[in-house]
Amino acid sequence: MFKFDSIESQGELKENCYLFWCAESLEAAVIDPGDRAERILSRLRELGLKVRYILLTHGHHDHIGAVAAVQAATGAVVAIHRLEARPKHADWYDGAIKFEDGQEIRVGQEKLKVLHTPGHTPGGVCFWTKGIVFSGDTLFHTDVGYSNFPGGNFADLERSIREKLYVLDESTEVYPGHEESTTIGEEKWHNTVVRA
Repeated sequence: MFKFDSIESQGELKENCYLFWCAESLEAAVIDPGDRAERILSRLRELGLKVRYILLTHGHHDHIGAVAAVQAATGAVVAIHRLEARPKHADWYDGAIKFEDGQEIRVGQEKLKVLHTPGHTPGGVCFWTKGIVFSGDTLFHTDVGYSNFPGGNFADLERSIREKLYVLDESTEVYPGHEESTTIGEEKWHNTVVRA
C-alpha cells in the first residue's frame, strides 16, 4: 500500500511537492522539490521515511529549487527524463538517472510508471500508479501547462494529454504541479483547453 503527502512552495507560483512512499517499507520518493528544503526534510523525519529517489516531472526552476539540498541531506538518487535540458546551476544533473517513457520506478513494494508527456517541456513526464497520477505541469484543474516556454509545443501537449492521460480511468485522481487536485473524468469533460 502506498501513501503520499504534499507540501506547497512559498514562492508566488505555489508549486506542489509530493512525498510518495511505501507504507510497509517506508521507502520514499520526493517529487518536484521546488523550495522549502527544510520543511520537506522535517516532514520526512516526522514520517520516518527513507528517501530513495527525487523524481522530477521537468526541469523548470520552480520544481527543482530544493533538489540539491534534499539530495545532500538524504543521499537520494535524482531522476529526470533524458530529453529534459540540463537546468542552470544543477550540479546534480550529470549524475541523475535519465528515464524513458514506460519505465517503472520501484519505491519499496510500490511502483510509479513514467508517462512521457512532452509539450510544456520536451522531457516533461507524469508519474502514474493505482488510481493516481502526478501530472507536473502537463494537466491542471480546468487548465493545462503553458506551452510558450522554450521547447514547449501546444500540439505535443494536447497529444500527450489525450494519448497518455485521458486514456486513464476517469476516476484517476490527478495531483498537479500547481493548485488543487482533480480527476481525469473531470478534465476530460470540463477542461477549458483540452477536452475528450
